[in-house]
Amino acid sequence: MEIFSQIPKDLINFLLVVLFSLLIGLEQRRLHIELEFESLFGTDRTITLVGIFGFILYILSPETLTLFFAGGFVLAALLGVYYFNKIKVKNQWGLTSVVIALITYCLTPLVYLQPPWMVMLIFVTILIVVEMKESLFQFSKKFDRNEFTTLAKFIIIAGIVLPLLPYDPISKWINISAYQIWLSIVAVSSISYFSYLLKKFVFPNSGIILSAVLGGLYSSTATTIILAKKSKEENDAVLITSGILAATGMMYIRILILAWIFNINVAMILLPYFMGFIIISAALIALLQIKSKTSNDEALKVNNTQNPLEFKTALVFGLLFGFFAVLTNLVVANYGNMGVNIISLIVGVTDIDPYILNLFQLTDSSFHFNTIVNATIIASASNNLIKMIYTLILGEPKIKRNIVIGFSVLIIASIFSVVI
Repeated sequence: MEIFSQIPKDLINFLLVVLFSLLIGLEQRRLHIELEFESLFGTDRTITLVGIFGFILYILSPETLTLFFAGGFVLAALLGVYYFNKIKVKNQWGLTSVVIALITYCLTPLVYLQPPWMVMLIFVTILIVVEMKESLFQFSKKFDRNEFTTLAKFIIIAGIVLPLLPYDPISKWINISAYQIWLSIVAVSSISYFSYLLKKFVFPNSGIILSAVLGGLYSSTATTIILAKKSKEENDAVLITSGILAATGMMYIRILILAWIFNINVAMILLPYFMGFIIISAALIALLQIKSKTSNDEALKVNNTQNPLEFKTALVFGLLFGFFAVLTNLVVANYGNMGVNIISLIVGVTDIDPYILNLFQLTDSSFHFNTIVNATIIASASNNLIKMIYTLILGEPKIKRNIVIGFSVLIIASIFSVVI
């Protein structure tokens, strides 16, 4: 360390600029190794010299940066002439090499003025982005016309509408703010959107099990209905049943994530119970797979739900959230914990997310955490019951026995968890 401290800072920074510039130039050389040399502004030597050029002009006038700006202007002019002739002579419009030369010229002020992690981050990003040309091209083919509209909707919901909403309770009957209601919408939409992106861009050709896992992160009920209908086309009853149980296991993970976001105390109490349910689901799937004589896991096209970011969906969710907020407050005031348990049993036939999110955000100290946990477990068990009914109605007879056994085990485990 003593030897290192004796090395002049300017020397260290010069070596860093030369190293980064050389590596960027070598990457350009490797990327265009099969092209004519004249088709590029420069590769290893030219890019390295551009970095050194920027360093010299920066240290000559570090206070005013007059020479550095003048050199940047000259470099930009040369790059402009090169780009004009590139278009005129070769009819090529790519700007990558021009932009890389300008970034390399700016490395010196970055090294001097920014922390090391920022310089390294920019350098690594340059290498990755330039190297990923073909990968990005292939990735862009997966986008349809509505993809950026969907992203814009998510930004509107999470980044524009949410910060503008008031924090004060809506009324004495609805002891929750508009901000809390919309925050719940954002949380659920984020999980759904993440699942949607994984399915479309990361695992587009996933098999039934993986599709069920991703679909369960979105909506276990919707995924169950789709798989039940698919059982009429799919010969492998074990695979369909495993997919339905996998989607249900993801329901517990989704609820845990929401609990962790909105009520860490409830999440910690729920964790051992839901981990138990997840393990039971996994064990049931493993037993089914062991007994299965086939391993054909065809790709499943999960066109399972409407877009999770549709404003109509968000509006319905918000209305349900407000409704359950009023209903829960009335029941707690008149019937106590028993009334909440009864509501939990009933709401399982609907979307349980608005209800349990309302439970997670209750601030009344008389409403004990264990009561919220019990109500959440009851709601999830009730939802499992309705999913079992959906499957029995919509599915083929060959899957019904395993479905009844699987969901019955989960429901009994839920009842046992509440009773003890």
